[in-house]
Amino acid sequence: MSNNDFYIEDFLRQAVSVGASDAHICEGERPAIRVAGQIMRINLPPITAEDMEFVIRTVAPAHLKDRITRFFDIDFSYEIQGCSRFRVNMSRQLGKTAMVIRAIPYYIKTFNELNLSNTLEQFAGFNNGLVLVTGPTGSGKSTTIASLIDYINSTVAKHIITIEDPVEFIFSNKKSIISQRQLLIDTPSFSDGVKYSLRQDPDVIFIGEIRDRETVESALNAAETGHLVVSTLHTNDAVQSVTRIINLFDPNERSFVRSQIGNTLRGTISQKLVPSADGSSRYPAAEILVVTPTVKDFIVKDELEQIYELVKNGSFDNMTTMNMSIYKLYQEGKITKETAIEYSDNKHEIEQMIRGVYRGTGMNKNLG
Repeated sequence: MSNNDFYIEDFLRQAVSVGASDAHICEGERPAIRVAGQIMRINLPPITAEDMEFVIRTVAPAHLKDRITRFFDIDFSYEIQGCSRFRVNMSRQLGKTAMVIRAIPYYIKTFNELNLSNTLEQFAGFNNGLVLVTGPTGSGKSTTIASLIDYINSTVAKHIITIEDPVEFIFSNKKSIISQRQLLIDTPSFSDGVKYSLRQDPDVIFIGEIRDRETVESALNAAETGHLVVSTLHTNDAVQSVTRIINLFDPNERSFVRSQIGNTLRGTISQKLVPSADGSSRYPAAEILVVTPTVKDFIVKDELEQIYELVKNGSFDNMTTMNMSIYKLYQEGKITKETAIEYSDNKHEIEQMIRGVYRGTGMNKNLG
């Protein structure tokens, strides 16, 4: 197979046309795509080393072209005009090159179109503090944040700065001004990006991911000084998110950091994508924590486990547990009973909810 037989652009156009979220290519393997959460092999010959070189020459950005083969893991973006933007992760597997290519649509969906709670409008309305969107890789965090940023962009006149690795969704200015900065092109690191953005008259700062202590410190500092900071973490729920941040610090610093988080955290959205009943798409299920004075107290006093009970009983503050969210999708006929149970982290509770014997305070009000 010569390097001209596998055209990455044609392959990606076809992947987008069938609604694939991701494309997988690896030297020595047949290409694959993910549609509605399922991996599907494509009926094409295995990718050769020459094919892979041709792909790299096609998709790698100019600033990386000379050095790209010396990297082990690298993220960058790529665009096929009029088709889609893509986030590319290039890695090595047993000495061979592999790529996972995520499609980033041009169109940014609203909360409604994404089937997300209107509580997100409340989060978008904060003038300061920290909002975290969490979940495993591929749980729709980037899409939710794009929707949140575009909601602010459409409704109020603010300066929004994004610091990303790489830049994913491209925003056009509506009521707000949006400045998008990419790691290693526009700024050396997330923490530097945040530090210098404070001199650029921002109202809202989006940090692509909280990965280290320096980024947490700069995020908390920005949130404390009158800015709304939005970021992501690879955690499964609100309690894990708070714990993950605190554990980046030495034990003797943790009570101070807990107090900082208690004072600045406004809310968390922890989500996963659940397959629809007909298997054609996926819906987000989300635990939503709104930081009330009581939640703040639990964070400061290191009584994080109490937060679970509070969210369960907290429909009056638009809080929702993951199970409530999954149960609502089941009630609306969007997902099957089997899927609801499979994707729940507390299977016994969701089975009780489905059987109608669960008596969580405020359940009906929350789901009404």
